Amino acid sequence: MSNDPLVQAAIDVRLRAYAPYSRFQVGAAVAAADGRIFTGCNVENAAYPEGTCAEAGAIAAMVAQGGRDIRRVVVCGGGDAACTPCGGCRQKIREFASPRTPVTMVSAGGAVLLVRTLAELLPDSFGPDSLA
Repeated sequence: MSNDPLVQAAIDVRLRAYAPYSRFQVGAAVAAADGRIFTGCNVENAAYPEGTCAEAGAIAAMVAQGGRDIRRVVVCGGGDAACTPCGGCRQKIREFASPRTPVTMVSAGGAVLLVRTLAELLPDSFGPDSLA
């Protein structure tokens, strides 16, 4: 059990992932500017490209509750290697987070495997401010 509530939330939601095809469960948790935590897990589909990533689920939960500003992200995969967000999820995070936002990848037990800023994961990103 982690003493960081955001890490623990990602660990807990990972266990509820629906991954009958890959058997690779992923959980994600985002901390909004107001301190609320939102979670998501991957949801696979028999039509493979139609699945949903954990990060996308967590962001959708945040938006559904009125959140618009991500301050931290934690992604929990099942292996010993860091489970980094896919390219699409990096862009989804960028929509609601600044390039300085920390993204932490943890093991199923909560060990920190990798920490990167969003800018390190998505350099020279295109975000809402690019349209101003």
